[in-house]
Amino acid sequence: MRGFETGQTVVRRDVNRTGRVWSEQALRVVADTGEALVTACAPGAEARWPALYAKARDGGDRSVRTEAFEALATGEWELADAVWQETDLLLWKPPRAWFSVNAFFVPDGEGRRLRNWYVNFEHPTRRTRAGFDTFDLTVDLVVAPDLTRWEWKDEDEYAHVRRLGIVSDTEHRAVDAARAQVLAMLTARTGAFAQAARWAGWTWEPSWPTPRLPRPAAAAPDGRRP
Repeated sequence: MRGFETGQTVVRRDVNRTGRVWSEQALRVVADTGEALVTACAPGAEARWPALYAKARDGGDRSVRTEAFEALATGEWELADAVWQETDLLLWKPPRAWFSVNAFFVPDGEGRRLRNWYVNFEHPTRRTRAGFDTFDLTVDLVVAPDLTRWEWKDEDEYAHVRRLGIVSDTEHRAVDAARAQVLAMLTARTGAFAQAARWAGWTWEPSWPTPRLPRPAAAAPDGRRP
């Protein structure tokens, strides 16, 4: 499958082992090279998240996220329309890595600043015609803008999804290896971190419309897709 063009809209989907979509998010392509697919979104970008996730975000109740994981384990969840809020996001995803490197930018006076780097541990990329599929494995690493400090995030949720069987032993071993790989990248300033100064100065292209999810095809009168 050929690469994506700069400025093209793509869809990142989290797809669990049953093949069912857990979430999807509209992004725009910044660069697509052999090293990584780099995408971005801005406030207002369309997404679809598990309804319980949306409830947890709106109400600030993390216990509802626990309910969402339990729904994922049973295979019974509903998706809700959502929009990306508050931050510009830059996402650097190597093709075979069990992680992505994300940069979050927030308003700062009349400009903007890099709030933090964020390493999301997830399945390697599976390209689709519309974008790419992966699956979020819950645990994350939050990194200071200058790369001098970092801390693990959501270890409690990771332990919970391990107990629920959402993350298998094989996936757990892959996450452990990816953790070591990311810490080595941070120490040596390699991978995405080799270009940290460049990416820290990234800005959303003003001519790009806010990313939208593709609309499903209308059903024919007999209920079939045309």
